[in-house]
Amino acid sequence: MEYKRPIFTKLRRRLHQSGGLIQVITGPRQVGKTTLVKQLFELEEWEGIYQIAEGSAKFNGAWIESVFNDAVVHQKSTKKKVILAIDEIQKIQNWSESIKTLFDRQKFEDGHAIELLLLGSSDWLMQRGLSESLAGRFEQWKIPHWSYVEMHDAFDITPEEYVYFGAYPGAIKLREDEDRWKSYVLQALIETVITKDVLLMERIDKPAVLRRVFELGALYSGQILSYTKLMGQLQDAKNTTTVAHYLELLHRAGLLDGLQKFAMDNARKRASSPKWQVMNNALLSAISHERFEGIQKDKMKWGRWVESAVGCHLISHLQSDMELFYWNESNAEVDYILKYGDRYIGLEVKTSPEKITGLEKFSKKFRPHKIYQLSPTGLSWQKLLQMDPRELF
Repeated sequence: MEYKRPIFTKLRRRLHQSGGLIQVITGPRQVGKTTLVKQLFELEEWEGIYQIAEGSAKFNGAWIESVFNDAVVHQKSTKKKVILAIDEIQKIQNWSESIKTLFDRQKFEDGHAIELLLLGSSDWLMQRGLSESLAGRFEQWKIPHWSYVEMHDAFDITPEEYVYFGAYPGAIKLREDEDRWKSYVLQALIETVITKDVLLMERIDKPAVLRRVFELGALYSGQILSYTKLMGQLQDAKNTTTVAHYLELLHRAGLLDGLQKFAMDNARKRASSPKWQVMNNALLSAISHERFEGIQKDKMKWGRWVESAVGCHLISHLQSDMELFYWNESNAEVDYILKYGDRYIGLEVKTSPEKITGLEKFSKKFRPHKIYQLSPTGLSWQKLLQMDPRELF
């Protein structure tokens, strides 16, 4: 039986109760958006029509209207609800205006309304279209990378496999052949996202620099590195502003994040050097020269991989009222600061028992709600990967 993510049940319920609103599904590539729609369309309670915009000239506003009208004709010939899903719609110029026109027109027609389901792999491009034309007409579902629990339930992977192989369901099936797995992540995921999604967001004068920013940022995942120091390893980078902008684009594409330093005022947060963080640990492992068996024998490297995986876990569970930071001062550092509403906690990741001077200094200075040292003798990183981080509060 094919695994269904928890969002399947929520979206199924919402499609029954949508009240005519457009359902919008966004998220990075290869997190299961299309599979989710396929699973919904296998249900007997409605009929689904799936269309995908591949990016050629024929995919335009007229094409959207044509497939919509076809769905309306089909609706008139069936007693079931009809759902029209259009995938990669952000590739169509002025797509939101076309959808708005059709959605508003449908309000005045004679009861043959269809449900619209829009999918996009570029949250930024989708968001721009939604805010420009479709305000008040849609509900949005942001699909995160898979959690360890989901990967375990679907593919029976271990916490150690999650740390190294990450959370792409399409790639994890190849983990027995590590060379093939690396090739898949590099070509089908990283290269595709950079060349198709990131470059679609806006014109990039130096794509090679963008790619190199991703490679270096991913290799430094879990580490603090200023833009200035990173530029020392780049060629043709114009300035730190360019590097920061490229990081923002990579973040929007679901590849790489730059965590800000925790502070009580926003100016200090923005002025801090970022802590580089991949959004799926498969990205770190694929571009490294490490191997699954070998890296577990190197305690220092394995500890960094575990820390990065914990960061991925926290990012994938962030809600609108949650934020993730790091903190350091002099020689003291706390790996992750998780803010939930007006409360915040400190998390220090250790794979072996060590003195927690960073947490002590952070606690004295900021009086957090709680602090945790993840270690074999306390709350382990394996246990944390099975938790919703909100349980820590």
